Amino acid sequence: MKKENQKLKSILLGAGLSEKELSTYLSLLELGKGTVSLISRKAGINRTTGYDILDNLLTKGLVSVSGKEPKQEYVAESPDHLEMYIKAEIEKKKEALKEVEGIIPELKSMHNISDRPRVRFYEGREGLREVYEDTLTSHEPIRAYATVDDIHKGLPNYFPQYYKRRASAGIEIRAIVPDTPTGRERASNDKDEMRQSALVPAKDFYFSPEINIYDNKVMIASWREKLGIIIESAEIADAMKKIYELSWAEAKRLAKEISK
Repeated sequence: MKKENQKLKSILLGAGLSEKELSTYLSLLELGKGTVSLISRKAGINRTTGYDILDNLLTKGLVSVSGKEPKQEYVAESPDHLEMYIKAEIEKKKEALKEVEGIIPELKSMHNISDRPRVRFYEGREGLREVYEDTLTSHEPIRAYATVDDIHKGLPNYFPQYYKRRASAGIEIRAIVPDTPTGRERASNDKDEMRQSALVPAKDFYFSPEINIYDNKVMIASWREKLGIIIESAEIADAMKKIYELSWAEAKRLAKEISK
């Protein structure tokens, strides 16, 4: 019976009743009716608080009151009233959600006005996973400096699904990749994974951190230091994109030499 009571309390708390409201409501259900003093004693609250809580339950339609002080008594309404109260609350929340959805564009517009740069830091494997998840929000092709050897060692079971999800979302990527066996193997899947790879000599251009540039963001994932950084700045992202285009042109030239 104790476990059943705990489940009952958990459900009712989730329905929007406070701890004290719940204790008072259940006490009154068992009593059927009673004075504030009697109900408060059973609920384990003081008499002054009992008045406030019972007024709340009265407003919610869960109790009614009869008589006058000092003989005033509160009566528990049928649990059907609880169902009616919860349904009404759900409808209010639905209406509130619709109203919020309607003002989201305006709020976004206000948010963009300041356009202040932001830097976010993420640590450990979970943090690195988070920075890659953010790249899946990109609205444009990603420009990447990618050392696939390090990222696959860091999260070996994450990236096969990540590549599929990125491709499914229609997000293309261009990647400058050190020419290693792992890099070549990854490049062989370029078509399926919506990627263009430029393989550059690993002995001259092996780098560990991966850098992704997309929208107004620059993401840096340091696999050796287990640190992820996302810089949100339109100015910095624009500069990094231009630098990347210079790197991409040279990377494509080096890739052609490697393939000869």
